[in-house]
Amino acid sequence: MRLYDYFRSSAAYRVRIALNLKGLAYESEEVHLLRDGGAQFQPAYRALNPQSRVPSLLLDDGAVLIQSPAILEWLEETHPTPPLLPPEPLARARVRAVFSVIACDIHPLNNLAVLNYLRDALHQDSGAVESWYRHWVIEGFRAVEALIEARPFCFGETPSLADVALVPQVANARRFAVPFDDFPKIAAVDAACLGVDAFARARPEAVNPHS
Repeated sequence: MRLYDYFRSSAAYRVRIALNLKGLAYESEEVHLLRDGGAQFQPAYRALNPQSRVPSLLLDDGAVLIQSPAILEWLEETHPTPPLLPPEPLARARVRAVFSVIACDIHPLNNLAVLNYLRDALHQDSGAVESWYRHWVIEGFRAVEALIEARPFCFGETPSLADVALVPQVANARRFAVPFDDFPKIAAVDAACLGVDAFARARPEAVNPHS
């Protein structure tokens, strides 16, 4: 498998974590989202992923998967061990709810394309853009803080898709100086996850030491 990746992309970070947790070998190819106007917009990459975003996962049979939720579901269905969803339907729904708060509510509002639109098309200065970013992260984190258990992971003693989504969002939130005083459970889960090798090897600093 080949992962088309960018070290600071939350969505790509999720997939790196899941691949590591499931013990799957993969090649990584960087798609630099900023250099030279963004490699994601080059014709060769657009042919691979018509949305011009990362991640994309090229399978050994030549099939290409896009969108991190779809990739993660495919990994769970085709490589079920270790599981990232609990066996009980209610517990699975709770994990998926936290994953969705992050991947569907927080992250899309703070995607690079959205932040660039605020700067370029709407002429917002960096202070306004960063305020936008922090507002939506904090709004989402309030819900996540109330929903997770931190025992020590989001829901119990093993990582789930909720943790796979949370850790990259925390990393980005720290880059934008989001305060964590009101989110002790989130901070505790993040610390527990980063003590696991699969999470630690997926960190932006690990895949791009010069970041």
